[in-house]
Amino acid sequence: MNSFNQFKLPEVLNKSLKGMGFLEPTPIQVKAVPLGLEGKDILATAQTGTGKTAAFCLPIAVKLLENPAATALVLAPTRELALQIDEFWRKLTQHAHDLRSAVIIGGASFFNQNKAIARRPRMIIATPGRLLDHLGRGNISLSNVAAFTLDEADRMLDMGFAPQLNEIVSLLPRQRQNFLFSATWDKTLDDLCKKVLFSPVRIAVGTTSQAAGTISQSIVPTTVKDKNEALLNELNDRKGLILIFARTQVRTDRVSKFLTSYGIDVGRIHGGRTQSQRNLALKGFKAGKPQIMVATDIASRGIDVVDIAHVINYDLPQLPEDYIHRIGRTGRNGAVGEAISFVLPEDREQWREILRLLKKTGSAEPKVRSQEGMAAKRPANQQPSQPSVIQTGSRPVISQVKSPVLVAAPSPVRAAIEPAHPRSRPKPQSEGRGGPRPEVKRQHRPGPVQAKVRPAFAERSLDRDDAIDSAQF
Repeated sequence: MNSFNQFKLPEVLNKSLKGMGFLEPTPIQVKAVPLGLEGKDILATAQTGTGKTAAFCLPIAVKLLENPAATALVLAPTRELALQIDEFWRKLTQHAHDLRSAVIIGGASFFNQNKAIARRPRMIIATPGRLLDHLGRGNISLSNVAAFTLDEADRMLDMGFAPQLNEIVSLLPRQRQNFLFSATWDKTLDDLCKKVLFSPVRIAVGTTSQAAGTISQSIVPTTVKDKNEALLNELNDRKGLILIFARTQVRTDRVSKFLTSYGIDVGRIHGGRTQSQRNLALKGFKAGKPQIMVATDIASRGIDVVDIAHVINYDLPQLPEDYIHRIGRTGRNGAVGEAISFVLPEDREQWREILRLLKKTGSAEPKVRSQEGMAAKRPANQQPSQPSVIQTGSRPVISQVKSPVLVAAPSPVRAAIEPAHPRSRPKPQSEGRGGPRPEVKRQHRPGPVQAKVRPAFAERSLDRDDAIDSAQF
């Protein structure tokens, strides 16, 4: 099938698809859309960036056009993914004005969401937690839901949404059509499928957890000391949109602050930022202002920016499957992309697990790049100099000084990511009328034992920052 016209969609949808530049359906759309139009339940697995959103939105739109009393519900694991689905739905239904949508997600105004609900939307796109809040207040009724979709179902279970999903499913009418889409598959999804789907048709496109063949992968062996300078070198050598992944909210902020100190315009997304801040950062990134984004794993799914040229794993992901989703932000819809991962000596076991997954799924094995000419080969007394910033196009490019410059760095590179212990900070001197005030020596009083500060680089398990990032949705 080489044209959307063969689906025999209503003219209002065909008109929108042409305006959006959708000319030829992807493999997942070729298999899922006809079955969805027949009213069958669908269980689909496909790689990220293959057009899953259109695969379930098209049959749902047709169903709602044919039945004016029906509504639809789509659940997504993250706010960004919910907003992305809504953006596609609005474009798809721009000529079908009755198919209004409402986005019900955490971090947004209850007042504005109640106003959207009062307009009687035909499509509700939500994250589980906020939807249950509205259901508990009696703001939303699910009695007319004729089509129910779980998008990125594997991610929902990873984030601990199973109890919320069970509660929501129990409130749905039994007579409905169901869509369950996932990028990966394991036995944990079996129980969910039995509760949600009725005699589903199984669709699989490609190998689950397989990296797209259009992505060139490589690793950069480095150390904690040289990691930040390695990041600067990688940014110097690349053009286009760049997405950098860090492990936690705190580390995302530190990497962003470090790059900003070198005059680089950087955006950041993580669960600790407000929804308006996240929306503004993502909007600017899509427009190329800035061209560099630092994010936690919440950006590994739900960010559909087709022009991302490079993905840099500043920190390796906690789960091997998340590596596939991270690098899947580039090389989307057949485009060429590049993924670079920094691997520290203490990351070797994590990297072996990622390699095992890549080999198991038949993905290409990343190439190991040499670090010759970087910090390891510099004289011991040479510090990285303050780079000059050259404006080229829409983002500044760092120009490293080629000749040896024996000067102290404006701030230690490592300290930019790992702040010094509070006791090592210099004490400010207060000045009064008579000059500097002499320091008053206080008597020691016993107090609570201070916990030792562990550097974030040594953390291997899911730390509190990651837990907070997952709980925000």
